[in-house]
Amino acid sequence: METKNDFTLSGQIVDLINEKVIKGRVHVKNGKIQSIEEDASITQTQVILPGLIDAHIHVESSMLIPSEFARLAVVHGTVATVSDPHEVANVLGIDGVKFMIENGKKVPFKFYFGAPSCVPATPFETAGAQFSEKELDELLSMDEIAYLSEMMNFPGVINRMPSEMKKIEIARKYHKPVDGHAPGIKGEDAQKYASAGISTDHECSTMEEALEKIKYGMKIQIREGSAAKNFEALIDLMKDHADKVLFCSDDRHPNDLAAGHINDLVKRAIAKGHDPLKVLKSAILNPVVHYKMDVGLLREGDPADMIVVDNLEDFSVLATYINGEKVAENGLPLISSVIEQMPNNFHAETITLEDIRVEDKGGDIKVIVSYDGELITGTAHARPKVVQGNLVSDTENDILKMVVLNRYEKAKPAVGFIKNIGLKEGAFASSVAHDSHNILAVGTSDEAIVQAVNAIVKSKGGVVVVKDGEEHTLSLPVAGLMSVENGYQVASRYETLDKMLHDMGATLRAPFMTLSFMALLVIPELKLSDKGLFDGKTFSFTSLYD
Repeated sequence: METKNDFTLSGQIVDLINEKVIKGRVHVKNGKIQSIEEDASITQTQVILPGLIDAHIHVESSMLIPSEFARLAVVHGTVATVSDPHEVANVLGIDGVKFMIENGKKVPFKFYFGAPSCVPATPFETAGAQFSEKELDELLSMDEIAYLSEMMNFPGVINRMPSEMKKIEIARKYHKPVDGHAPGIKGEDAQKYASAGISTDHECSTMEEALEKIKYGMKIQIREGSAAKNFEALIDLMKDHADKVLFCSDDRHPNDLAAGHINDLVKRAIAKGHDPLKVLKSAILNPVVHYKMDVGLLREGDPADMIVVDNLEDFSVLATYINGEKVAENGLPLISSVIEQMPNNFHAETITLEDIRVEDKGGDIKVIVSYDGELITGTAHARPKVVQGNLVSDTENDILKMVVLNRYEKAKPAVGFIKNIGLKEGAFASSVAHDSHNILAVGTSDEAIVQAVNAIVKSKGGVVVVKDGEEHTLSLPVAGLMSVENGYQVASRYETLDKMLHDMGATLRAPFMTLSFMALLVIPELKLSDKGLFDGKTFSFTSLYD
C-alpha cells in the first residue's frame, strides 16, 4: 500500500558521489530511496538533488526554538544543521542542551547538536552555568550529540592547557570530531591548534589564513551570517580546495533566515563561475561525511532527504523532502508549529542613572571600534564628552556609551564606549550577548540606555529599541534568547526594530547582531563583559583610561 512517503519524482538528477547529472526518475518507498531509474527521454528540466546542510550554526541566533527554525529553513532547501547550542548552554546548562535536542525531535528535520566546549566561554564574565569534564562526558556519550563544539579557548589549545586537552580527549573517546574557532591564527600557532585534533574552522577572514589552516589539515567552513560575512573573501577556495570547504551561517537572525539560507551561498558561488557539482558537494556531501550524518545523498537505500529546484542557475527551491516527507513547497513550510515550554534564567534587577555614571578622570579613554560585517573589533583612543563630571555619549563623534549588566544576579553594570554604531537618538539593548548572554545596551543618552536595559529586565529577555522615550520590544522568553511565536511573525517584528534603528542613524547592516558580539571576549580586540573592559590580545582586563 502506498503512503505519502511513497512517490516518484522525474527530472535532472544530481549524483554527487560520481559528480554527474543524469535524466531519470527517483522512486521513494517508506521514506527511503528505493531506486534511481535513468531515462534519457525525460524532458522535465527541474533538478532533483540532496538537501542542503548548514555546517555550523547556533540555532538560538535565529531567536527561534529549533522546531520553528526548521519551519523557516526547509523552505530554502535546508534539511539538516550542525548546531552548536552553547548559547542556551551558557544560560541553562546541560538542561538547555537537552531542551534543544528534545524540541528538535518534534519536527521532521535533522538537527546534529554538539557538546558546547566553553561554558562559560571565559572566566572573565558571568554565565548561568559551568561545564566540567563530567557534563561534557555525559553529553558526548549521547547518540544525539555528534561532535565537540568549537574550541574557543584557542590560546589554551595552542599552549596545551590540561583542561582544554581533556575536552578533546573526551571527544576522541567517543570518536566524535572537534570543531575549531581560531580567528586570525596563522603560522606555528595554527599548526599547533590543528595538531591538537581540531578539524574545522569557521573564523577565517582572509584567503591566506584559510590556506594555512587547510595546509595543517583543517576544513574551512565559509561563513556568511547576519554580522560576519566571509563569503567574498574565501569562496575562491572552491577552485583548488573544494573538498576542504563547507558552508555555514554561524549566526543568522530571523529576518535573514526568512529571506534565505545556504541556498543563497550555493547560488552565489555558481554565479561566480564555480563548478555547480563542486559547490553542491561543499554544501551537502562534505558535512555529511565529516560529521557522519544520517542524511541522504540520493543513493539507493538512503533516507529520501532531497530538494527540487528549477535549475542550477536560479536555484529556486520548489520542494523539500526529509525522510520522504514533503516539508516545504513553493516557498511555504508544511511543518506545523510546536507549542513549547519556556525555560529561563533571569534574575537581574533594574538600574538607575547613577549606576552607569562614569567620573571624568581627565585624559583619553579606550574606545571599542566595531566593524560592519566583522566580529573582531579595534581599539581607539579619544577624549570623551563630559557633562557635569560624567562621561556621556558623543553622537557628533560617534562615540556612544555601552553597558553590560549581569542578568543572573543583582550587580552594578560595567560601562565602556564604542565607535561606529552611528546612532543619533535613543538606545537599543538585548539579552542576546555572546556568549554569556548578559544584558548589553548602547545609546545616545544615559536616560535612554537605562530605559532600554530596564525594559529587558522587565520582560526577562528580548531585544528593545527606545525611541522618543517609547519602548519597542521583541520578547524572548526561552532563556532570554528565543521566542516561541510563529517564526515569520518574529522575523517581521525583528525587521521592524532593525528598520527603526537604521532610521535612528545606525550605520551597521545588522546592528543587533553586531551589538551581540561586543561582549564576546574570545574574539579580539577590545570587548566589554559584565565585569569590565577586556583586552582580547592580552586576554586580560584593561582600564577605560589610558
